Amino acid sequence: MIGLLDHPTNGKIFIDGVDTTTLGDDKISSFRNNKLGFIFQFSNLLTDLTVLENVLLPIQIAGGTTNDEKNAGDLLKAVGLENQMHKRANKISGGQAQRVAIARGLINKPSIVLADEPTGNLDSVTSQTIVDLMKSMAKKLNQTFIIVTHDREHFGDVDRVITIKDGKAFEGDQPPEMEIMA
Repeated sequence: MIGLLDHPTNGKIFIDGVDTTTLGDDKISSFRNNKLGFIFQFSNLLTDLTVLENVLLPIQIAGGTTNDEKNAGDLLKAVGLENQMHKRANKISGGQAQRVAIARGLINKPSIVLADEPTGNLDSVTSQTIVDLMKSMAKKLNQTFIIVTHDREHFGDVDRVITIKDGKAFEGDQPPEMEIMA
């Protein structure tokens, strides 16, 4: 629902003070492109495009600016891929493709970034680099990251944890019935 990929049957979804449930399809698409970043579990790169072109895609859809290529280059450097910018997406490894997808999800400086297993295909060192980048971006740009992961320990100290177990959501890392009584 937060990704605005489905319409609620009741209630409202406010993002940055905008009631998104009142927006038509064209406005939702534009709003989604400008306010939301998506990092999918599988990179979903366009294989015929270069790494740089894949990162620039959301900005090009939004209309772009002259600093776009520099910003994309900075993000690719932050994820350790500055030397892969001009390679075709089908010529890089799965872990590299995931890092490209992360840069693509951050390029528009979205208010909310929805990340599905963003470190799932990465080694532990690269995973920590990506987690640190996401935390830094969250603070620097006042972004909210909503991360779905089975690898909670990589994320360390975060503002809020919501765990889903057996279809029930609760705050924290452990369901209330599993808390140890002192």
